[in-house]
Amino acid sequence: MRTRRKDQQVTTPQRIAGPPSRKRRGRLLATLVVAGVLATASYAFTASNTVPASKAGDGSGAISGYTVSSVAYTLNATNPSNLDSVGFTLDAAASVVKIKLVASGSTWYSCTGGAGNTWTCATTGAAVAPADQLQVVATQ
Repeated sequence: MRTRRKDQQVTTPQRIAGPPSRKRRGRLLATLVVAGVLATASYAFTASNTVPASKAGDGSGAISGYTVSSVAYTLNATNPSNLDSVGFTLDAAASVVKIKLVASGSTWYSCTGGAGNTWTCATTGAAVAPADQLQVVATQ
C-alpha cells in the first residue's frame, strides 16, 4: 500500500454521467416537439405551391423558300421615273410578304395578297433609277 505525502492532494473520482434527470428529459422533449412542429410547418408551406402544367421541347423542320414569278412593275402615270407598285405571284400561300428594291437600302414595302398567291406591293415614291434588286421576304 502506498502512503501519501503531505503536499499531495486527494482527488475524488469523476462522476460518470448517469441517466438524464427529469428536468433535462423535459427540456429535451420540449426541444424535439418544437423541432417537429417547425419541420411540419415548413413542409406545409412548401407543399402549398401550385405549378401549372407546361411544355418544353426542341424540334426541327425543313425551311424552304418561295419561287417568285410573273413580276410586274407599275410606273407612275405622271412621272414614269417612279414606281407605284410591284406585283408578283408566289408558288405557295403566305401570310406576310414584304419587298425591298435597293440592295443597300433599308426601306421595306408591305404587300397585300389578292386572289391565289398573287401579291401587290405599293411603292409610291420609289424611284426607278436606284432600284437594283427585288428582294422578297415571305412567311407562311
